[in-house]
Amino acid sequence: MDLCNYREIKDLLMRHGFTFSKSLGQNFIINKSICPAMAQSLGADETTGVLEIGPGIGVLTKELCAVAGKVISIELDERLFPILHETLADCANLEIVKGDALKTDLNALVQEKFRDMKEIKVCANLPYYITSPIIMKLIESRLPVREIVVMVQKEAADRLCAEIGSRESGALTVAAQYYAETEKLFEVSRGSFMPQPKVDSAVIRLSVRTRPAVQPENEERFFRIIRAAFSQRRKTALNSLSSALNLPKDQVRAALSEIGRNEKDRAENFTMQEFAQLSAIL
Repeated sequence: MDLCNYREIKDLLMRHGFTFSKSLGQNFIINKSICPAMAQSLGADETTGVLEIGPGIGVLTKELCAVAGKVISIELDERLFPILHETLADCANLEIVKGDALKTDLNALVQEKFRDMKEIKVCANLPYYITSPIIMKLIESRLPVREIVVMVQKEAADRLCAEIGSRESGALTVAAQYYAETEKLFEVSRGSFMPQPKVDSAVIRLSVRTRPAVQPENEERFFRIIRAAFSQRRKTALNSLSSALNLPKDQVRAALSEIGRNEKDRAENFTMQEFAQLSAIL
C-alpha cells in the first residue's frame, strides 16, 4: 500500500470508517519526500530509540522504524489503532502506546521502553494546537534526549528559530532556546497534507543543551518574568511587567534602568541574559 497516494489513503480510511477530527488537529502527510527526510535527519541507527507523538496512519512511523533500533509511538485516537496495525504490520521494532502525550509521564515511558537503547531521540508531525505545550514539555521534562525533530506550523517554526532580540522572537523563543539550540531544516507546503490545512509547515531540529543557555538565580521566577514581559506584545516591557506582575511602575522602571534598559523598550528587544538579570531583581 502506498501511504502517500491520496486515493489509496481515502480507500483505507473509508474501509475503517475513519473521519478526521478537527479537535485533534489531524492532518496526514501525503508527500513522499518529507518523512524520509525527517527520519534521515535524526542520524539514527540500531542503537537509537525514537519516541514519536501522533503517528497518524503511520507514514513517518514506517520511515522511523527503517532507521532506528526501536520506535515507541504515542497515539490518543483509538480509531487509528486498527489502521496502524494494518499499515505497520511489518514493523517488528514498533510499539504503539495509547495515551495523551501532554498527560503521559514521558520520563517513565522512556526509561521503561528504551532501557536497552544507547541514545533516544524524538521525531513527530505535531498537531498545530499542541505545538507549544508539547515542545515545552519535551524539553522541560529533562528527558534523556539530545535531539528533537518535529514538523510544526511555519509560523511556530519561525518563532522557535528566531534570533532572541529580534521582532520575531517571543516567550516561546526564549524558553525553547534556554533549553536547546533551534534550527529550521526545511519548509513543507500545505498541499503535502490530507486534509489540506490553511497554513504551511516547517521541520525544525532542537538540539538539547547539556546545560541551559543562561543560569538564572531562580528558574521559576525567570520564566515568570519572560511570560509577563511578552504578555502584551504591543506594550512596552515596563507596562507589561507592571501589569502582569502587579508591581508599581517605579519599581519596574528602576529594575530596567539597573540592567541598562529604557522604559520604552519592548520585550522582543531583550537578550536572554537580561531576562535572567531582571528575574534576580524583580
